[in-house]
Amino acid sequence: MQYYQAHSEKISGTSYKEIYKKAFEVYKQIRRKTRRRPYIRSAYFKKNKIFLGIFWQHLEDHFSQNDKTRRLKFFACGLELIQNSKYEPTSKENPNKPSEILHRFIGITRNKEIFKVQIKEDKQSGEKFLISIFPL
Repeated sequence: MQYYQAHSEKISGTSYKEIYKKAFEVYKQIRRKTRRRPYIRSAYFKKNKIFLGIFWQHLEDHFSQNDKTRRLKFFACGLELIQNSKYEPTSKENPNKPSEILHRFIGITRNKEIFKVQIKEDKQSGEKFLISIFPL
């Protein structure tokens, strides 16, 4: 398995509010570029769009505040990985929904911390969504 070496650092801070504010600023810059659903283009998927909206819903619905803080620290690194990585992810069918494929990319921050980015692909429409970014 090959890792993508990210040039950006993880978001610094200790409190959830502080880290959320910085991560959401990065998201707002991307959101300003389009009138519709915010997205970034992926190098691995031949410059196809990866939509970002589900990431924030998933984060709010499923995790405690400490876990949200831990995951949001890697937001900028995860976006960089999606945009620039051409390494093949590990892909498997979603066990809960057979109509989806889950792709997991692995990256390393500047400080040698390993993290994963999970992208969901809908088999019928071919749309891809960022679901999660988390450290190992």
